[in-house]
Amino acid sequence: MSKRRDALAGFLSPIEPAAEGTVRAKPAVQSGALNSMNQAIANLASEAEEAKHLRSQIEAGETIVDLDPARIERSFVKDRLGGFKGPEFEAFREGIRSAGQIIPVLVRPHPERPGEYQLAFGHRRVEASRQLGRNVKAIVRNLSDDDLVRAQGKENSDREGLSFIEKAFFALRLEEKGIRRQVIMDALATTSKGVLSGMISLASALPLELVEAIGPAKSIGRPRWEAFEELVRDDASRSVWRKVIEGQSFDELTSDARFEKVFKALSRRNETSRDEQIIHSAEGRKIATAQTGKRAVKLTIPTKDTPEFAAFLLSRLPDIYSAFISESRNARDQKT
Repeated sequence: MSKRRDALAGFLSPIEPAAEGTVRAKPAVQSGALNSMNQAIANLASEAEEAKHLRSQIEAGETIVDLDPARIERSFVKDRLGGFKGPEFEAFREGIRSAGQIIPVLVRPHPERPGEYQLAFGHRRVEASRQLGRNVKAIVRNLSDDDLVRAQGKENSDREGLSFIEKAFFALRLEEKGIRRQVIMDALATTSKGVLSGMISLASALPLELVEAIGPAKSIGRPRWEAFEELVRDDASRSVWRKVIEGQSFDELTSDARFEKVFKALSRRNETSRDEQIIHSAEGRKIATAQTGKRAVKLTIPTKDTPEFAAFLLSRLPDIYSAFISESRNARDQKT
């Protein structure tokens, strides 16, 4: 694998970077040379994705320049959760240290500060280069806000896609920036306005501090996040989840494990906060405990002394339910 990376990195060497902050004229590439370059890239099967990006850039006559990371500002809309830390980012950074930066980032001239740039995509590559004390290979384009958002979304779709919750917060941030819904849908590669509205609504209801502490949680989909949102609706849940995320070992967990830890803590809190009713027999003996929650009633029957009672009750439930329906109908008929 390292030899292949070295070969691909070496392939970039003929493209001499222009002076920092300058864009070189479109290079003239002969068709035969272009075919040779395409063939060289195609031979690196294990680097197919990088080759695809490189080929498209070469064919379009893209010019790659070297930029100081200090002159590059991140996109005006954050798309990922979590910072540049943890084992995954460290491995990514070390890969750039050993093999170099293979794929350029995309920037635009900063709309407010001459001589500086604003990033469309490649945040991890810029941060890794900054930490390594290296310049960043970049492509400079004049992009409108809408163009930048679309490019940012497409890169996330083509390469390491956003998790569900990252997409939801990306959509919310774009909405708050006044980006049109159609542009947001293009960036997220969705055609459903209903799906987009649901994502924005969900993100709006979740505490940002909590979600950022959990991170992208890539294996957690929409249903689990919707259930999670129900658990954090009341203000009393804040003390529970804050205690969890401030725990000593919380940051050492994977993002998925952090989600599960908070979810379990909130679920336990929800269970213990239910209204509890103890049911006694005519003789005063405890025969059941009922816990009433928002969506269900949980009935617990001790089986130590009378194990047959639970089976008896279960067998009678259909008849009890039928009697309930009959009485309800009779009550409605009497009112009318």
